Amino acid sequence: MKKYLVIGNPIEHSLSPKLHNYWIKQNNINASYEKKLISENDIKNIVSRIKSEEITGINVTVPFKNKIVPFVDILTKEADETKSINTIYFEKGKTIGHNTDIAGFELGIRSYGYDIEKKNIFILGAGGVVPSIIVALKKMKALNIFLYNRTLDKAENLKKKYNYIKIIEKNEIPEHIDMVINGTSLGINKDDKINLDYKKIGSNKFYYDVIYNPPQTNFLKQAKIIGNNTENGKMMFIYQAHQAFSIWHKVFPKIDEKVIELLDKWKELQ
Repeated sequence: MKKYLVIGNPIEHSLSPKLHNYWIKQNNINASYEKKLISENDIKNIVSRIKSEEITGINVTVPFKNKIVPFVDILTKEADETKSINTIYFEKGKTIGHNTDIAGFELGIRSYGYDIEKKNIFILGAGGVVPSIIVALKKMKALNIFLYNRTLDKAENLKKKYNYIKIIEKNEIPEHIDMVINGTSLGINKDDKINLDYKKIGSNKFYYDVIYNPPQTNFLKQAKIIGNNTENGKMMFIYQAHQAFSIWHKVFPKIDEKVIELLDKWKELQ
């Protein structure tokens, strides 16, 4: 039986095993998928278990998407462009680090019928998933990409790589914003709050949170109160998983209403 893992810290919130095991069963594949809480010191050993074929593939979530990069043999174009890995597999004696978050974000946003072209986008955070969002937004022809991060150095490092983004300093709000994205992990815990002047940004904007569990973070709740459209990262999660699944199993699983309903049900049961 082939064995797959999702690694992260925290990891309790992850619904990856539920989704992958559902697709595994649906497609009669002899495999299992589990979640594993790890520390940074465990990364080298985990990747080596792919080389020894003890593990067939790994998904990577916060906070290891960047930190795992030096431990794989080859980066795909998407992983190299973002220096962010969320999917690892073994091919021709080499560990391959890939990024399915770019496609996951784009396909997820398109599934909501939202058109990024010529829009002004404000990103909060500079963590593991943010480079993927920046690349996807550029691909989707966003007009301007503004970014704020509590640690200015991290934001400036992103600016060096993606010189078209505009760094926003503390307490600044860019003008004429169309979409606000929470790219941080603030929201996984129910008491997490983001210090943002929602009223200054205004209403009738699109607020998007990469977090999908819980489905309504305080970020989305506050945005909704003052009349904004909101979506969580559920569809991004499904599409990035779909991409990884197809790489590992050479099968394209179904994304239909049943999968979406099951994901909502699994969240409620946690």
